[in-house]
Amino acid sequence: MTLSARALALCFLTSALLWAPGCANQDGDPTPQPPVQPTPTTGTVTGNFSPAGALTSVTATPTAGGAAINATLLTGAYSFAALPPGTYTLTYGPAVGYAAPAPQTVTVTAGATTLAPPLTVGPAGSALPEHLTLGNPSGATTDVTQPSNYLLDRLQYAVSYNRDQGKPNWVSWHLSTSWIGSAARQDDFRADPDLPAGWYAPGATSYTGSGFDRGHNCPSADRTATVADNSATFFMSNMMPQAPRNNQQTWANLEDYCRTFLTSGNEVYVICGSYGQSGTGANGFATTLDQGRIRVPARCWKVVVILPVGTNDAARVSAGTRVIAIDTPNDNSISTTWGTYRTSVDAIEAATGLDLLSAVPTAVQQVVESRVDNGPTS
Repeated sequence: MTLSARALALCFLTSALLWAPGCANQDGDPTPQPPVQPTPTTGTVTGNFSPAGALTSVTATPTAGGAAINATLLTGAYSFAALPPGTYTLTYGPAVGYAAPAPQTVTVTAGATTLAPPLTVGPAGSALPEHLTLGNPSGATTDVTQPSNYLLDRLQYAVSYNRDQGKPNWVSWHLSTSWIGSAARQDDFRADPDLPAGWYAPGATSYTGSGFDRGHNCPSADRTATVADNSATFFMSNMMPQAPRNNQQTWANLEDYCRTFLTSGNEVYVICGSYGQSGTGANGFATTLDQGRIRVPARCWKVVVILPVGTNDAARVSAGTRVIAIDTPNDNSISTTWGTYRTSVDAIEAATGLDLLSAVPTAVQQVVESRVDNGPTS
């Protein structure tokens, strides 16, 4: 290589070193580096729905526990801009005239966008009858081969009847001003003609001499619009053996309190029942009545949901809805103050195996069913 060629090569090498990344430039200053991008810590979720105005809210609740997060709602779409990684349950608040879609589950990954399945929101209209608007707690059906969970769905209330216990598992009913009138108490206790043929049907005298009341599940005073409505509450399929003090005082005080909500623009849903075996009535301890054909329960429970008057009721139950749950011993010495026996819906479900309020959005159930009411009692 000639001298001039070596000089030219050295010049190029020197120039390359001067402009190499991290080296000083011709003025001796460090060469600027591109900024380091932070590692993403959240992800996004987007979804579409139709009709465009069918939803008023979308919330994401961590399945591992935590507060619900509200989406930004657009026309026919929604988005969550910054959700920590994890699995979430999406629940939907429908606009008036639409039914709440079933909750969906999505998984959020940091730095990624998750597209939720598209929704078609259907019109309002309960898939269940009036008295099962908040759900069918045991999935009862009119299948005679299921005698321990037989559905009696009558105009005035719904029953899961247990043939082998001679009493209901639960009774559910809707209470509104339309059910209240001037019909007198009929007191026409009688066997239920709608029980399947061949089943033993408790009659008016089945509790006679037992020391236990024929305790209404759906109360007579909740059905006074017509004589027929009131009479329907006296079918023995609506009764449970109940300690007189419990039935006539503790239970009656709560029933009276529930009806007070109707005068302030509310409607009420009630589910009640009994479980276990053995109670103490006016004549002492007993496990069965009527030659063993009727089980005396150990506990009597009730769940009350209070809502402002409206439509699409299951979807309107919110985390702020007042839900009262009580679980009382079937004992003639209990307190007459029903508030003493307040508990959570979750606790009643654990004791009975039922799924109460099953038609209410899952995220809302998780909140209201775990809470013990501490509101007024009169």
